[in-house]
Order: sequence, then structure tokens, then C-alpha cells
Amino acid sequence: MQAQTIIFPAQILRGPGTLSRLGEVCGKIGRRALLVGGHQALAAVGDRVKAQLSGGPVSLVGSAWFGGECSETQIQRLTQWVAEQHIDLIIGAGGGKALDTCKAVGVAANVPVVAVPTIAATCAAVTPLSIRYFDDGQFRDLYPLPQAPAAVIIDSDLLVRAPIRWLAAGLGDTLAKWYEFRAISAQQTQLVGIQRSSRANSLICYDLIAAYGPAACQAVRGGRANTELDQVLDAIFMFAGLTSLMSNGAHAAAAHAIYEGFTVCHKTHDFGHGLLVGFGNLCLLALENRSDDELREAMLLAKACAVPLRLRDIADLSAGELESIVQASVHAPDMANMPGKVTVADLYAAIRRVEKMAETIG
Repeated sequence: MQAQTIIFPAQILRGPGTLSRLGEVCGKIGRRALLVGGHQALAAVGDRVKAQLSGGPVSLVGSAWFGGECSETQIQRLTQWVAEQHIDLIIGAGGGKALDTCKAVGVAANVPVVAVPTIAATCAAVTPLSIRYFDDGQFRDLYPLPQAPAAVIIDSDLLVRAPIRWLAAGLGDTLAKWYEFRAISAQQTQLVGIQRSSRANSLICYDLIAAYGPAACQAVRGGRANTELDQVLDAIFMFAGLTSLMSNGAHAAAAHAIYEGFTVCHKTHDFGHGLLVGFGNLCLLALENRSDDELREAMLLAKACAVPLRLRDIADLSAGELESIVQASVHAPDMANMPGKVTVADLYAAIRRVEKMAETIG
């Protein structure tokens, strides 16, 4: 048996109002904290973080923008800041790129991280992995980390305030856990215990989203958290995180490769990781030659979860831009995890099939 290290977050707090426990959580971890996040995340939680730490054992030394990309430039900049200010605790707030940056800085500076996701777009808050980009936003690599966040605070009262597109991104990214794991493991005749756990958690992700995803989207549109949203947040953060942790990160396939391909086009840089993965899920099913009935069922679920079904829902792409995306997708590292070789012609055919069926769904 090959040696494997499985790294879990030390603590996960979930449910409405859990941000109110930030001071309690941080008081057990550090004394000098730096809040790092995106502009909108800092605006959304900055005052609450300050209030939570006020009067307690933890001093909030300052706050910093994460830099816009989880790139080596930004990681090094923040790592230097942490060292100069003698920071011993990073509070990361925001989405996947911000939290991935905070986790990488935490490792580089040997400082624990408390993750406070402000959008439910990925499982980045819980995983010992950062997706690194170049400064221009193009995908660089997957960067495994030797530690996960020391604590994760998943507050549904906070997350319900984010625009619907970010929950949709989380739903698309989390559905990929099942679609991609199934594709990768299709030819394996026997799964060992850890793989069985990853498969079971990925199927739980799918089942929870199929059951509660549409109602969770309605909760976000209405701005009021409900039980369905909490169930979906469990899927996006906890069960998706467990899928990644138990598979040691080796669970991505065509859907994520297609996302990686989209990063070469400036028109799609800011569209949202999970939304692009969600479109990639549909192309993955077409690449697998799944039946029309199965593809239609997946597309109906995607539509109910506000995931794009067509390229035009993502961006107005020229033929040359689409060619660049397809070429980059086919040669992306995650595409090599597919059971068989995927060619440029295969991917074009899959996209055409998805687009054609989307027209019948409306």
C-alpha cells in the first residue's frame, strides 16, 4: 500500500450565526491577527471581525487585500507582511482565490489560518490545497499544502447575502465531485477503503444538491437562509471537502480541465470557477457518451441551480477564442485523468451536443 497523508481542518463551525464565535475560536489559536480577503469580503465582514476580536485576547493588527489572484507574487508579498508585523494568525475571508492565497501564505509563514468563506463557490475553505495562477489570471498549477485551515466558519446567514451566481458556482463545482469521480473510477474493478469513502461523499454531494439545490437557490434569491441552504452548504464545504481530502486531491477530470482551458481567455477570467466547471460537467457527460436522458436530467438540474448550459451564457467567444480554450482544455493536467484519451475533435463534439440539447431545454 502506498503511503498517504490525509489532512483535515481542525474545527468546522456550521450553521446560522456562527461568525459570532470568531473571537472564541481565534482566542485559542493566536494573539496577533491579520484579516486578508477580497475587497467585497473585507467590506462585508471587516467590522464584524473587528467587533468579535475587540476586548479579547486577539489583536487585529490590520487588514489586507489578497491581491486579486492566488499567484506567487501575492503569496510572497503577504508572507513578507506577516513576518514584518509578527502576525501569528491569518483570518481569511472571501472566495476560493482569496482563501487559497491565505492558506498558501499560512504555510509559507508557518501561521495558522481561520477561513471565513463569504461566498459558497468552492470547497477551498476546508482543503489543504491551493490553485495557483499566474499574475495575468491564467491557471498555473495545483499546489498541495501540508496543513488545512485551523478553523472554518460556515455561516449561512452570511453566505445567503451573496449574489446567486456564487451559490450556483458552488453547486456546479460540487456536482463535479460526483461526475468526475465516477468518470475516473469507472474502469477500476476494486476500490480501496479511502476511495470508497471519497466515492460515497461525492455521491452525497450529488444527492444533496439534487434534493435541495433549487430550494437553496430560492433562499438566496429571497435573502433568507433556510434548512435547504444549510444542507447544500454542507455539500459544498464538508462533503465536497471530504471527497477531495480522501482522494488526496486526485479526483478532477474533464470538467476541471475545461475550466482550466477557460482561463486562457480574458473574457472568462472573472466568470467564476464553479460556473465554468458546471458547464464542464455537461461536456464531461457528453464525452462519456452518456444517454440523452441522463444528459437531459443533468442539464435540468444545472438549470435549476443557475449553472450555464451554453457557451453564450458564459461569454461571446470568437472561433479563435474557443479554439484556444479547447486546445488548452485538452492539454490541461486534469484531462489526463479521463479513462481514455480526449482529443480536440472529441471536445468540440461534446460541446456541440450540449449546446444542441440546451436549445430543447430553454
